[in-house]
Amino acid sequence: MPAKLRLLPGGLTSNGEDLPKQGPSVEQIEKELYAQFAAVVAQARTSGALFAVFEKELWAQMLGLGRLLVVLFLASREQRQQAQGPQRMMLDGRWYSRNQAQPRNLNTLFGVVRYFRTYMRGESGQGHYPLDAELGLLQDRLSIGLLSLGARLATMMSFAKAQGLLRWFLGQAPSTEVLEQSVLGLGRRTSAWFEQAPAPQGDGEVLIIQVDSKGAPTATEQELARRRGPRTRKRAKAASPRHRGRLDRRRRGKKPRRKKGDKSKNARLATVVVLYTLHREKHQGRWVLCGPLNQWTYASFAPKRHAFAVARREADKRGFSRGSGRVVQVLTDGDEDLACYTRELFPEAIHTIDVMHVIESLYKAGECLYAEGSPELSCWVEEQKARLYGGQEAQIVAQLRRHLRAIPQTGPGNKGRRSRLNQAITYLDKRLPQMNYQELLKRDLEIATGIVEGTVKNLIGARFDFGGSRWIRERAEALLQLRCIERNGHWDSFIQWGHDQDVEALRRGARIRVQQTTPGPLPTVEAAA
Repeated sequence: MPAKLRLLPGGLTSNGEDLPKQGPSVEQIEKELYAQFAAVVAQARTSGALFAVFEKELWAQMLGLGRLLVVLFLASREQRQQAQGPQRMMLDGRWYSRNQAQPRNLNTLFGVVRYFRTYMRGESGQGHYPLDAELGLLQDRLSIGLLSLGARLATMMSFAKAQGLLRWFLGQAPSTEVLEQSVLGLGRRTSAWFEQAPAPQGDGEVLIIQVDSKGAPTATEQELARRRGPRTRKRAKAASPRHRGRLDRRRRGKKPRRKKGDKSKNARLATVVVLYTLHREKHQGRWVLCGPLNQWTYASFAPKRHAFAVARREADKRGFSRGSGRVVQVLTDGDEDLACYTRELFPEAIHTIDVMHVIESLYKAGECLYAEGSPELSCWVEEQKARLYGGQEAQIVAQLRRHLRAIPQTGPGNKGRRSRLNQAITYLDKRLPQMNYQELLKRDLEIATGIVEGTVKNLIGARFDFGGSRWIRERAEALLQLRCIERNGHWDSFIQWGHDQDVEALRRGARIRVQQTTPGPLPTVEAAA
């Protein structure tokens, strides 16, 4: 191999067009490294460029030096592997014999590098690379650091934006397809991670569980058929990109107009659970509940009961199991399904309806009695709120019933007023046991679901609910679960946990690839039990 080496985008190669048949020696790499470093030092001492120009050039040179150092690291480890490794080895009951070293391109945080590593060939034709197994290098052709960074950015922004951000800082980036496949692969591991994750330390004495739901736009069967259908081989050539869309719309035909009441988003609900604890402290002569402590978020597009089952498992981990005698409070928005699962899985808990939903219902009831936006309506609602916080919630319902009887059954608009008022009465009457706000305030417990409401907007709305997006639930589930892990501050622990398992499997002779083209199935209730 020529003494002069050059770092190309494809890796460490010779000056010729063809890639070398064997890797450079450690001495050659060191010589090239010192030469490039000396060139960088000389440029820093003699450059007459503006600082902005020098800084930009220096960053590219630092990435180049980083690639050389990575290749030096890999070549040094391969040299030791060759010196210490046996000619024959047994893995998983199969014998492997040493063969000629094979090259590989690896995409890293510094760029793509090329290295050679010993190839062990099995008796049945299967192969094994001891260096890759020793270093934890998977079949993904990119380092776990780059894969993790790309997937993490994809939990915060679109795949295209994540790729663009990586390219800004690293000078290169994996394709959007690779980023999506990384998300799908990591998403297959989230259920096991949540199940084994230990309980946090330093919890408080009261456990608060807030639950809410939000829909994400999903693809209809018609849209899926168009995505998955056969592609037209011969398409009319468009004069420009702006004309290509016209031709495509003409080919597909007119989109049918939605009927009244149809939802354009075809939304599917995700259930969001936020858990945290409150710690009892003495403040200005009285005991108060301070917090939140150890806030934890979980969300899933699986059935609502699954999220409750996961919350039950997490509560048990934290020492708030049934029969423990510790205070658990569950807050919901009045959804009857959530109330049903609360009674089933948290029978010992204090179930509370979010007070803001109750006040919203009072406004709807008041609009049947007074003009919308009028001072009389505002005054009436304030009176009902005082009753609500004063432990007189039953009197509110009784008064609304009297108002309902006072509205004539006939007359302009009376039928609609009576119907809306009756709905508000039914809503409040069925939830009276969960509206004991006076007692809750005395005990310094929660009466609103502001934390989970904000979490829903940030967790689902900011990433899933934007113009033109149409998700497949299983694919959205992988991304949503990873967003939960990132939001909980457990991303590095999650990646390390999965990578440790991968390394163990690699050293047993397994072939591991994180990236997947298909998502895992939605979780089931049994999986969370």
